[in-house]
Amino acid sequence: MKKSRQSRCSPGTMFFPAARRRVRCLVILLCLCLQFPGARRGFAAIDQDTTATAPSFSLSLMPLPSSVHPGTGSLLLDSHFRAGFSAFHDTRLDAAADRMLNRLNQQCGNILRAQNTTTAADPMVLAIQVKGPGDRVQGIDEDESYQLNVTPTQATITAATDVGAMHGMETFLQLVTMTDASCRVAVVHIDDAPRFRWRGFQLDVARHFIPVAVIQRTLDGMAVAKLNVFHWSLTGDQAFRAESKVFPRLTGVASHGLFYTQDQMREVVAYARARGIRVVPEFDMPGHSTSWVLAYPEIGDGRKVARLPMDYGANPAAELDPTKEATYRFIDAFLGEMSTIFPDAYLHIGGDEVRGLGWASNPDIQAFMKKNGFQSNADLQAYFNKRVLQIVTKHGKKMLGWELELPVQTSGTPENITLQSWHDENSATNLASEGYATIVSSPYELYYLDQQKTAEEMFLADPIPANSALTLQQERLILGGEVCMWGEFINAETIDSRVWPNTMALAERFWSPRSDRDVAEMYRRLWNVSLELDAIGLTHLSGPERLRRHIFGSAHPEALDTLASVTKPAGFMELWKHPIDEYSPLNDMVDAVVADPPMRWQIAMETDSVVSGKPGMTDAKAALRKHFEEWQHAAPMLIAWAPRANCLSNIEQRARQLGALAEVGLESLAYLDSDTSPPGLLLAHQQDIINEAKKPSALIYFVFLPDLEKLLHAAAASPHAQQ
Repeated sequence: MKKSRQSRCSPGTMFFPAARRRVRCLVILLCLCLQFPGARRGFAAIDQDTTATAPSFSLSLMPLPSSVHPGTGSLLLDSHFRAGFSAFHDTRLDAAADRMLNRLNQQCGNILRAQNTTTAADPMVLAIQVKGPGDRVQGIDEDESYQLNVTPTQATITAATDVGAMHGMETFLQLVTMTDASCRVAVVHIDDAPRFRWRGFQLDVARHFIPVAVIQRTLDGMAVAKLNVFHWSLTGDQAFRAESKVFPRLTGVASHGLFYTQDQMREVVAYARARGIRVVPEFDMPGHSTSWVLAYPEIGDGRKVARLPMDYGANPAAELDPTKEATYRFIDAFLGEMSTIFPDAYLHIGGDEVRGLGWASNPDIQAFMKKNGFQSNADLQAYFNKRVLQIVTKHGKKMLGWELELPVQTSGTPENITLQSWHDENSATNLASEGYATIVSSPYELYYLDQQKTAEEMFLADPIPANSALTLQQERLILGGEVCMWGEFINAETIDSRVWPNTMALAERFWSPRSDRDVAEMYRRLWNVSLELDAIGLTHLSGPERLRRHIFGSAHPEALDTLASVTKPAGFMELWKHPIDEYSPLNDMVDAVVADPPMRWQIAMETDSVVSGKPGMTDAKAALRKHFEEWQHAAPMLIAWAPRANCLSNIEQRARQLGALAEVGLESLAYLDSDTSPPGLLLAHQQDIINEAKKPSALIYFVFLPDLEKLLHAAAASPHAQQ
């Protein structure tokens, strides 16, 4: 019987015989850097929409700068390295430089020793020139540009503000390579600035609480990605996570005891500012407000709330009452308190998925609507939006909300609210054409990380479609984009593997020129930056490996690692059908695989080489054969182990399919080698195996099936077909 997602796993106690310890993810990443076609050609230097000649070496910069001009030679970083400021600097910039030097010291060694043994009279190897600190409260129009110039004797970062200088430091770190046992930086001139002003990452902590330490390492990753907005969704039906001293019951009875104190929220704001990142809080209203109403029923829609909902359904148990003056007095006092914690100019009110069920059943609310001529719940919500806008403006903030349910169609949404689009691929351009400032999180299947899309798909999804009919003035209304991480299916242990490194692909889309579209080149750089993210403390590589060891009940889960290397999790809508709540451990196989495993792209490139007869076809065939043989070896081990561990009990079918798919691959290669094609019945049988493997099972999916199908069809198309 299939186990509920709520069940806890009990790994078996039997261990496989001693086997070599593997660091599979790191090995695969490094191999990919060598094997992909993009790894052997430098990246094309891009100046806005113009592609220049590729240099003779490869740089692993991500996001791709707007202008790169490589030179000849390199700058040596040795025990004489000294970094310093040749103009303005403040405590924030000093701290950023210290973080850079610590990371550089980890990679090169002797860097910190050099800082302590050199004198002010010694020449600076890295000079940082900054005009000024930027705004006291970082804003959307902050100058984030920088220039980085590297010669064989010195590197210089020039920027108008602290934030631009920090971006330059991140780029400098990505340029450092170990060559002939020495740290070097390629000679290059970079002139860089972001394409979009708003480059955000949204994190929902209402469904699953995420500790401050995890948020901080997420902010570290955002700094590497040059993302500049942390959108913090702090409330929802399931919990209220922001401490209020004015309304203590919000966290006292509506947080499951898991919330952020005001000191912790200030700590996150300060940590983010130190890295050039703004924090925009979201307090969802008037829907997704069950936690508000449980704590203070007097502002609710009249329905009684006995407890927080444990499920993650889209039908909230209660909403705020837009007809009561007490509701607005409450919101005024609460937002006034939060405004002292969150200094950013923007405040997000949510506004999504308001069903109005309580409004429809409350006679007082219905009487208010009739009196004011409101024909629908949308009209009532538009009234609520205008009232809240007055409050938000009173506290010196700009109001931000989700687009669809706000709703524009009623002409009741104030034009001076910024809308976050998520509904479909045209929603952002439609909003901009109607005069609304817009942040793009649509199409949601590509910008929502819980949809488990590939980095390739995300990388190619531009906030402004190529066929857009917007004028330049309307395009300016699209402030940028946000990658979204909703909290239903993540916790502190799994969040990193759901966010990274794929978020880097969208970060590049938000920063880099529109013409940056080379997928192979993007992947080459992505594998390198993935290792950089690991080095700064993110657990997107080690986390899934650790979970698989737990699931398998062994320190050497090679067979399970093999399955994980070629599978991805089911998407949000499929996971939604399985019971889960805040206390679910999230320790099944679906939680131990990632959306875009490196093996997917590797197999795609190898298959393409074999099918098209490209140079390296022989090596590609050998590599594919090795993969298929590894699957053959892993399948019986997984089949034998599946009944012994609760978390593996539902993967037996996938294990059998893995072995059968390996046979399809090996037979296809054999027919290609012999220049013959499989008999019709065998071909149909092999296609049936692939088709069966496409069906849902164990909440995981094989990522290589299109390429295996391509290989099979290539074998079937042999000119010497068997009769």
